[in-house]
Amino acid sequence: MTRIYPHTIVAKFGGTSVADFDAMSRSATIVLADKDVRLVVLSASAGVTNLLVELSGGQESSVRQDKIDTLRTLQYNIISHLKQPEAIGQEIDRLLDNISHLAAMSADSRSDALCDELVSHGELMSSLLFVEVLREHEVETQWFDARKVIRTNDTFGCAVPIVSEIAERVEKHLRPRIAQSLVVTQGFIGSDAAGQTTTLGRGGSDYTASLLAEALQAARVDIWTDVAGIYTTDPRIVAQAKRIDTLSFSEASEMATFGAKVLHPATLLPAMRKNIPVFVGSSAQPRAGGTLVCRDTHEPPRYRALAIRRQQTLLKLSSVDGQPAHRFLAQMFGILSRHDVAMDLVTTSEASIALILNSTGSTSGEADTLTTSLLTELSSHCHVEIETGLALVSLIGNALSQAPAMCKEVFARLESHAVRMICHGASSHNLCFLLPAESADSAVKALHRHLLE
Repeated sequence: MTRIYPHTIVAKFGGTSVADFDAMSRSATIVLADKDVRLVVLSASAGVTNLLVELSGGQESSVRQDKIDTLRTLQYNIISHLKQPEAIGQEIDRLLDNISHLAAMSADSRSDALCDELVSHGELMSSLLFVEVLREHEVETQWFDARKVIRTNDTFGCAVPIVSEIAERVEKHLRPRIAQSLVVTQGFIGSDAAGQTTTLGRGGSDYTASLLAEALQAARVDIWTDVAGIYTTDPRIVAQAKRIDTLSFSEASEMATFGAKVLHPATLLPAMRKNIPVFVGSSAQPRAGGTLVCRDTHEPPRYRALAIRRQQTLLKLSSVDGQPAHRFLAQMFGILSRHDVAMDLVTTSEASIALILNSTGSTSGEADTLTTSLLTELSSHCHVEIETGLALVSLIGNALSQAPAMCKEVFARLESHAVRMICHGASSHNLCFLLPAESADSAVKALHRHLLE
């Protein structure tokens, strides 16, 4: 008889939560403590994705072998604690051999498609190992390949999910399995129409969990990480940062977009579409509580949090032929669109555009954003200035555009800082400003002390 689980919970565990055997055992205990958890989504073990990205960059044989040996050690440190390690050891060896083969191919000719194929092995290995940990608790558990249901386009490194196809595939391939047993799958990875492996960008396992929860119409998504919730700012910068018990979707989405690393920026979009609450807690301290992200919160404060996003690039484009502003803007945005440039903050004047390049989500990193072909085409139409070594600080809040004293309260604390760019007005939930990287932490400390403590 098929059992029905009307209150299905999708639980996602990050890299530190599956870093080694002890971490996996703690995570298994969390899963087994709630019978409504029917689907588990895993990241790669901590450090594994970085090693795989490095291998995808093409390296000489001796360096490649050192990194593969490190990967093998990380996996076997977990396997050695299992009661029956032989069968899973053979499967992990097969994946490690495949990694070695793909890394050698990358050394000859690197491609984004090959990079995605290679880095996907981190989640494949961690999910296989976690299934064995759960089975040692005598729990019926199935391993499931997420690529069967997470259908995306072919933008390798930061693929875009096709929601309608995901919904159809989940109904056909995944929901029946969840009715039979606990299911463990991978975050971060998917496949395109040709069956090639794709990835959703760094940190994309959160996004996977939310997409699957949307398709399943789940009751909640639990994100288990290394911190007990979402804080008013990074506690490593401000020791007085406080956990926020309840956040709205809008507030949390702004925080994730502008640098708070607890959630992937796209995570909340599927949850918002189906009004699925998202809980964020620590797998090391599951009883310490956490943050619940939901549609509405009671009496949200004017100032909620501060986020910081480092390694930002400011691109300034200035007209040289005096053409009308609307034509210049259309021409520049057309060029940027053709080159798939990711940007999220823009300011304009009569004859120039300043914009922040945002490539922090792609598996391939920042290096591929300002390509030679892009700069060549831009330079043929305008004067190009590039400024690096910057950080974006964002004040997250509610109805900020209706706060008459906000500018005085914020910028009085920044009088000793060289603000390079300011963005406000497109959203009532944020005020963003660009600063030299070396002064960003002091700005966050001053603003947190005045506005949030």
